[in-house]
Amino acid sequence: IHAITAANNLLAAAIDTRILHENSQTDKALYNRLVPSVNGVREFSSIQLARLKKLGINKTDPNTLTEEEIGKFARLNIDPSTITWQRVLDTNDRFLRKITIGQAPTEKGYSRQAQFDIAVASEIMAVLALADSLADMKERLGRMVVASDKSGQPVTAEDLGVTGALTVLMKDAIKPNLMQTLEGTPVFVHAGPFANIAHGNSSVLADKIALKLVGQEGFVVTEAGFGADIGMEKFFNIKCRASGLVPNAVVLVATVRALKMHGGGPSVTAGVPLKKEYTEENIQLVADGCCNLQKQIQIAQLFGVPVIVALNVFKTDTRAEIDLVCELARRAGAFDAVPCYHWSVGGKGSVELARAVRDAANKGSRFRFLYDVQLPIVEKIRTIAQTVYGAKDIELSPEAQSKIDRYTQQGFGNLPICMAKTHLSLSHQPDKKGVPRDFILPISDVRASIGAGFIYPLVGTMSTMPGLPTRPCFYDIDLDTETEQVKGLF
Repeated sequence: IHAITAANNLLAAAIDTRILHENSQTDKALYNRLVPSVNGVREFSSIQLARLKKLGINKTDPNTLTEEEIGKFARLNIDPSTITWQRVLDTNDRFLRKITIGQAPTEKGYSRQAQFDIAVASEIMAVLALADSLADMKERLGRMVVASDKSGQPVTAEDLGVTGALTVLMKDAIKPNLMQTLEGTPVFVHAGPFANIAHGNSSVLADKIALKLVGQEGFVVTEAGFGADIGMEKFFNIKCRASGLVPNAVVLVATVRALKMHGGGPSVTAGVPLKKEYTEENIQLVADGCCNLQKQIQIAQLFGVPVIVALNVFKTDTRAEIDLVCELARRAGAFDAVPCYHWSVGGKGSVELARAVRDAANKGSRFRFLYDVQLPIVEKIRTIAQTVYGAKDIELSPEAQSKIDRYTQQGFGNLPICMAKTHLSLSHQPDKKGVPRDFILPISDVRASIGAGFIYPLVGTMSTMPGLPTRPCFYDIDLDTETEQVKGLF
């Protein structure tokens, strides 16, 4: 997180600083500072030589550029209104959601509206998760688009000359962290891209290293955040495309409590005791809510991979409720549905799940992508909305249509789609449980993470900076100064 924050904010500083200097200096003055004379010698850096090549200037001696070439090299002409790169911080601070930067007199009147995002929302986190080598990460960092210039062309981190520095800051972060469970099972903990505006999966590198370590007969379990409609769909259409890996099986995790909510149960509020519908047997609520589980199974089946349902059992779940969920899951096409007790008894409570996964994996996968990336952006969005969410159609705002036109014109139309949508419903409305039907999915905006390699439409509004509640958990955190033992984290 610290490396990502430092790299992200270095790039943000580079953008605004470049605009400031271009606004206040002539072409010649800019050029002399960008390519200074050191001990009487002027040399281009390697990244500056790459920029010259991109501009079609086939020269390596700084003293031979014409005035026109100096102007082309020195000026990025960033349009401030098109800047998409935000500063980040790994602290929930709602007052940074909208700020004005450049208020000091030293910034010579250059100020603009900006915002902070939470650190995991940085595109650099998504780049880290999708890169398969240090060289690949460097290339992805360089092609991150941060704005457009005044002629409408994309401006990248490479154009700003910051790719090498970003890679240096990230060189250790690319190494997966080897940890272990309480029972000694090895675990790689690596990367955590925001599961809304990014793909919400752990790193490609961790998966590939794990596969090498377990060998031909071993198994690697990797997680995708949220349900089949978001985490799994993005895992298949984004991560599998980037990694070339094909899954042998899918495990959908369900709970009786969640299915009761989808069946019409009362709302649940954090910190408030659960209502009796969730702690007492209610077969009808479970039966009504299983429509959502059945839809999740159907979504997984779109990709041709066998599906196992893991029912995470709570002590308040009854045998009748458990049996009903497993039966309805199998009827919906699941390879198997297995009650799991790992929450209460550890690994031995999921032995049957492990056997089911082994059997499903041995059955074989006929994996397929949901769409062809060569389809127009709008058609890829529509395919996900209709086929996965069950929407009747999509509705693009003028802003969203304008962005789609721009990205297509800039050559980014063949990227996969990463939908930024609530995880609380198959629709765009969090309170619509079960399986909503005949709804129109509104696309309010469309943004691009070119370095990571996807376009992300925003379905409704999406907060990228959480805020502190009335009673934050820091009230419970303390340090024993004698033992240095931290209290209250869990």
